[in-house]
Amino acid sequence: MATSADELIPTRATLIQRLKNWQDQASWQDFFDTYWNLIYNIALKRGLSRAEAEDVVQETLISVAKHMPTFKYDPSIGSFKAWLLNMTRWRISDQLRKRKHVSLSEESDLDDLKIDELTEPLAPGLDEVWEVEWESNLINAAIANVRRHLDPWQYQLFDFYVNKDWSPEKVATTFSVPVGQVYLAKHRVTEAIRQEVERLRKNMV
Repeated sequence: MATSADELIPTRATLIQRLKNWQDQASWQDFFDTYWNLIYNIALKRGLSRAEAEDVVQETLISVAKHMPTFKYDPSIGSFKAWLLNMTRWRISDQLRKRKHVSLSEESDLDDLKIDELTEPLAPGLDEVWEVEWESNLINAAIANVRRHLDPWQYQLFDFYVNKDWSPEKVATTFSVPVGQVYLAKHRVTEAIRQEVERLRKNMV
């Protein structure tokens, strides 16, 4: 599948270079669209509220922006994925500390307050959760890219069969197509998504 200028996940090294220009609003919007949901979901899974998770997204993006002018990507040192995880975990830590201070200032019952949970941003398994969310984010981006390139009719057959869990017969009857066409749509869309995931993964840094 050919790479277009408006891919949801372009080559990360290229995007990182563009982010050094504070005035490049299109690239910063691209970065936000690509990563905000990943950061938000990680924050929620660390036990933050939706409002706190939104703050984590905002503060993480601000931190990235501050570091971009002097940031030098060196794959021999580490991946951008790991760097972004560190940025995110620090902002999660900030939210947990804020929560602790609020809880103490309100004279909460210290027997019920789980101080360890509030002060520990690096709970075991965070890296694993990040990997899972990263992969999910990658797959969702691949699906979105594929959907924009495919015939909407073909994707609709796939969507009802695979995502909505309709039987092939029900899909065929509803859309007045042969059952074989439903199976074919599933095969083509599934293969397109697989290839797009591979392409995006190769382009990630």
